Order: sequence, then structure tokens, then C-alpha cells
Amino acid sequence: MYRSKIAGIGYYVPERVVTNDDLSKVMDTTDEWIQERTGIRERRYGQKHHETTSSMGAKAARIACERAGIEPSEIDFIIFATLSPDYYFPGCGVLMQRELGITESEAGALDIRNQCSGFIYALSIADQFVKCGTYKNVLVVGAEMHSMGLDFSTRGRNVTVIFGDGAGAAVIQRSENESRGILTTKLHADGTYAEKLAFINPGAHGGYHMDHLDEKVDYGYPPADTYGEIFITPKMMEEGMTYPNMEGQFVFKLAVTKFPEVIREALQEQGLQTSDISMLIPHQANLRISQMIQRQLGLKDDQVWNNIQKFGNTTAASVPIALCEAWEAGKIKEGDLVCLAAFGSGFTWASALIRW
Repeated sequence: MYRSKIAGIGYYVPERVVTNDDLSKVMDTTDEWIQERTGIRERRYGQKHHETTSSMGAKAARIACERAGIEPSEIDFIIFATLSPDYYFPGCGVLMQRELGITESEAGALDIRNQCSGFIYALSIADQFVKCGTYKNVLVVGAEMHSMGLDFSTRGRNVTVIFGDGAGAAVIQRSENESRGILTTKLHADGTYAEKLAFINPGAHGGYHMDHLDEKVDYGYPPADTYGEIFITPKMMEEGMTYPNMEGQFVFKLAVTKFPEVIREALQEQGLQTSDISMLIPHQANLRISQMIQRQLGLKDDQVWNNIQKFGNTTAASVPIALCEAWEAGKIKEGDLVCLAAFGSGFTWASALIRW
């Protein structure tokens, strides 16, 4: 068995900056209200008709490949994590492969749907492939184009103000130094309360799962014996059921429990303590969540990297963007113990320990 490492990282965020004041012009909200609840001051939105989830992923991937010292054509396998794909199908992996101009290699492409935990799940998969010698260069990408599917009205403000667009990428290679690289990854899930944070419509559920909600929801589906159920009904469109929904307090309480648990699990396996962490890169869900996790773990400000203030929550892209930004700022150096952690819809949560 080999150990794998992050050989190169890169990120891309769109040029367009959208401030809280900008959002207050289209919905009943204020900069103070948003900052108090989330810590977010601004976020980035992609340019419609010119940028997509896969095109942003390709931009981040090119940077990661250059820093890893390889050409995109040398990629053996692609793992793409997103909840906002260009198409319902096919997935973004093959679209990004085409965007990179490397279709001739016919390298495999895997798309995963683990939302906020997507990048760490993808990193874990890449780690296994490289360690067992199946692939030499695995490209892992987390990218999101949230701005294309948000409710820009007062009805949707609780969700819309949180999210932004962006992409992060990493090239995973075999490490020649057994003491460096990805030490361990821990992955967990519990689907009991999946609908508490979900993008339910369009979908093929036909109302089947809705008994898990606090209130029975009428989605306007035709009778069950009608041939050919449909994804979207007029009722869904009229009542704004085609946007993400979130029970914020429920998510917050679960996140501040699972985040520390999965971090300590990884540390304990490696015989390490929280004080050994050089840099914690938490998923940028909410600044208040990150601050509470920091207090629970007893970490100092310079041991935690937060950038949600300027990028918002970029879901699967948030961990690689923050990791790359911290590295570019010189806050992650050779030999540092880096911890990645995420929690999100599903619910899924994960952590990774890396000896840089």
C-alpha cells in the first residue's frame, strides 16, 4: 500500500461580487441581519450564459494540475462533487473532461452527490485509488453554481443569502514519503431527517418521502394510478416548491455536534490531540458554526481558516477553496497537520487528516 498526497491545489471564484446590500434591494433583508446570523458580507455569482459548474471546475483544475507539475492530459481519473450540476444528467465529470480538452484519454469520471461533504468524500475515494495503485493522478473537484437555482424573494431569503458560486480542485498522487500525505479520512451519514435540508423538486419521489416532514405537503401530483408521473407540477411552481429548503436551527444543532465528533475520531485513530492541529479547514456553512467548533476544540484563531465572510457557502467547493486560500496565504507549510471537516445535507459528515 502507498500513501497519497495532495500534489497541487487550485480554486476559482467568479468576478461578480454580490454584497448583502445588493440582496436587500430584491428581498426584505439587511446587511446587519445577514452578518449577525451567518457572518457573511458578500459572495460571488457566476456570469450567466458564460459560466457553469463544470467550466468553473475546469478553471480550478487547470491551476491544480499546473501546481502538481502535470498536464491535464495526464489525469487518470476524475471525481466531481456538486449539488448544482450543469444538467440533471449527464454529470459534470464528463463535461469538465470535455472543457479541459482531455476526452481522447477516455479517463473515467465519477460524479458524487454528497453536498457539503462532497469534496472530503471525493478525497477519500481518490485516496483509496492512489494507495492501492489503481491510478497515478486523480483529479478531485468540488464546484457549485448556486445562483442559478435560488429564490430571490423575501420568501427564500433564509437560504438565498447564504450561498455563493465557486470551485476548488486538487490533484491526488502517490507520496514517496510515508510520513506525509493523507493520514486518514472518516465518512458518516444518517438519512433519518434528510428533508430538513433538501432540494426536493424536481424529483421522482411523487410525494413518497413526505411523511418525514413535520407537515404533510400537497405537491399537486395527479392520482397515483395516472400513467407517467411528472417532475414538476403547476402547484410547485406557484408556491415556490422548486427551491432549496432548510430548517436552520435543526441543521445548526446537529452540525455543532457532528463536526467535533468526526474530527476527534480521526485524531484518536492517529494518536493525536486537537492541539496537534496546525490548521483546521471547516466547511464554510456558517461563521457561527465554525466559531462554536473552534471553542469546543480549544483552537486559536490562527488554527482555523474562515472565508465565508467574502465567499458565502459554496457547498462542495468550500473546503477546497478555503484550503487553497490558506495555503496561498502561507498558513499551511510542509509538515503541518491539516484537518478538513464538513457537515451537510443528507445528513452526511466527514473529516480528513493530512500531513502536509
